[in-house]
Amino acid sequence: MSSFRTARTPRARLVGAAATVVLAALSLTACNDGTGVESEGRTTGTPSTANGTATAPPQDEPAAGTTQDSGTDASAPAANGPAGKDSGTKAPAAPAASGGSGGSGGSSGTGASGKPVTCEGSVTRTTAAPLTRPVNHMLLTVTNTGSRTCFLYGYPAVRFGEAQAVPPVIEDSQPQAVVTLEPGQSGYASVSLAAADGSGTNGHTAKSLTVHFQGRSGNGSVGTAAQPSLPAQGVYVDDSLKVTYWQQSMDDAVSW
Repeated sequence: MSSFRTARTPRARLVGAAATVVLAALSLTACNDGTGVESEGRTTGTPSTANGTATAPPQDEPAAGTTQDSGTDASAPAANGPAGKDSGTKAPAAPAASGGSGGSGGSSGTGASGKPVTCEGSVTRTTAAPLTRPVNHMLLTVTNTGSRTCFLYGYPAVRFGEAQAVPPVIEDSQPQAVVTLEPGQSGYASVSLAAADGSGTNGHTAKSLTVHFQGRSGNGSVGTAAQPSLPAQGVYVDDSLKVTYWQQSMDDAVSW
């Protein structure tokens, strides 16, 4: 009996040892079969590598054209960029300036064209207006109605009514330069009709007036004479009648 027990004991140990080896092999296979089944007691934390070192989970790659964590599209142009930087868009060309000298219709603005001429009745308009101050004076106004500049030489040779002679000129009234009239401009002369103190002789009323124009030489009249209208009652003149030289301004004319 004792030998039988002795013979069974080694066999039972062999069977137990074999069972232990089989269970260990099954347990090892279950842990490394790649199915993701973890052993009991392991937490679902950061996965480990085979050597036991933890690795961080892979980060998502930033989308093309964006700056990571910036929240803005890197391809969009920055607002109010540095001055002088080409934005890629060309500004519209500035319009060409219009007008200017040498352009179409480039006149001087005065309407004058061609060589200047002598002012006379055919290229001017003459008016005669009695003045209250100075007393017994009349203002002659000559306006250039032509298309060219004209020169108003000397002084007006006036004839009132049927007078045979023209009155003298006030020598001190001679201007520094010849009066020049662009088209549309006017020149002036005043006529002293009668003595203010009544000392004049041969006084009479004249109902008509003729104005002759002088040339550059000052000898005689040139061109067409003007016949400006007088007031309906006429004007009183006497032997003290005299005239000024033509003046560029009205103030100069009436100052004599």
